[in-house]
Amino acid sequence: MTNDVCDTGQTPNASDASALEPAAPAWMAVFSLAMGVFGLLTAEYLPASLLTPMAADLGISEGLAGQAVTVTAVAALFAGLLVPALTSRLDRRVVLLAFTVMMIVSNLLVALSSSLTVLLAMRILLGIALGGFWSMAAAVAMRLVPAHLVPRALSIIFSGIAIGTVVSVPLGSYLGGLYGWRSAFIAAAAVGGLTLVFQWFTLPRMAPRKMMHTASVLELLRRPGIGVGMMGCVLAHTGQFALFTYIRPALESVTDIDVDGLSLLLLGFGVANFIGTLLAGWMMERSLRATLVLMPVLVGLAAFGMIWLPVNGTGLMLLVALWGLAFGGVPVAWSNWVARAVPDQAETAGGMVVAAVQSSIATGAALGGIVFGFNGITGVFMTAGAVMLLAALVIFLRVRVELPQHGANAGVGINV
Repeated sequence: MTNDVCDTGQTPNASDASALEPAAPAWMAVFSLAMGVFGLLTAEYLPASLLTPMAADLGISEGLAGQAVTVTAVAALFAGLLVPALTSRLDRRVVLLAFTVMMIVSNLLVALSSSLTVLLAMRILLGIALGGFWSMAAAVAMRLVPAHLVPRALSIIFSGIAIGTVVSVPLGSYLGGLYGWRSAFIAAAAVGGLTLVFQWFTLPRMAPRKMMHTASVLELLRRPGIGVGMMGCVLAHTGQFALFTYIRPALESVTDIDVDGLSLLLLGFGVANFIGTLLAGWMMERSLRATLVLMPVLVGLAAFGMIWLPVNGTGLMLLVALWGLAFGGVPVAWSNWVARAVPDQAETAGGMVVAAVQSSIATGAALGGIVFGFNGITGVFMTAGAVMLLAALVIFLRVRVELPQHGANAGVGINV
């Protein structure tokens, strides 16, 4: 097992935090966190490809079966806000391992469930693990690698999101067709088991850091620049999920495409999303602000291009790939922004980002649905594209990323 990471003393400001950063990066531990994110995201999205057989087997409607996704997202939202404070006195290694165990138990009991009640209860358990794990990712990364390598570590950790998004739907469909829907959740539990073993041997002990005060999300939002920064984060994710929710009917409306061609386009989106996640790490090491601005601009341009340009075939594939590539860096960039902006309260700030993203998923899907009802797919793409460009404008004009400063408001790395 790796050496312990034992922090002592108080860390109310950035200078203390930098003094406690590790001398050498623990890359195997970083990869174990990426495995955790992959397992959690795969499990979260599995029901999307298994609703019909799940509903038939449990004797419920597909609408009720779909709540397996909803309750996970809601639980993740609240877990992101509450878990950092509730676990503040526990070794971070123990907490992360506990989340992985919760993921395994959730998947196993979903596979064995015979009622909607058990199914939803276990999906809530998964949501708690998902929200808690994600909220702590940036803070833990800061304790595993030196400060200048945090962007690269976060890009590796959040590559699990892209891989999980790509793998979950085809994995669920394939295993569900061969062995039944329960087999997909057993496979997800097996992935969780491998993750637990890897994390057990690679994650160091990380004693809880003693702080003068654990701030609430509202206290963080009152810090200079944090509120407008989170507004940019919410706008960027809202525009994306207004767009992504309707990706299938959108692609079918702009080109004459069969199921195989659609699957290929979606696979290209996922692969590009994964590449974008890794590319963002390289970009953030050079300019976090440029990354925050450029990514939503590219998504917005791709959205307008798909409805305004006479694209088909290769041209459409390139625009979809650009969309996936650009959005791959958005979650990573905002997690890195919050780690720089509030290093003294990184876990609470991580929960704030989780809550912002989960609420943006719901808001974006609702916005897209309303616009779709009035103006079809063209309206959805125009609205979502405009929201993404607005997000880029807000970030460019109002959010400036700087290194953390000393003093009472240490860690506020943005000036407005």
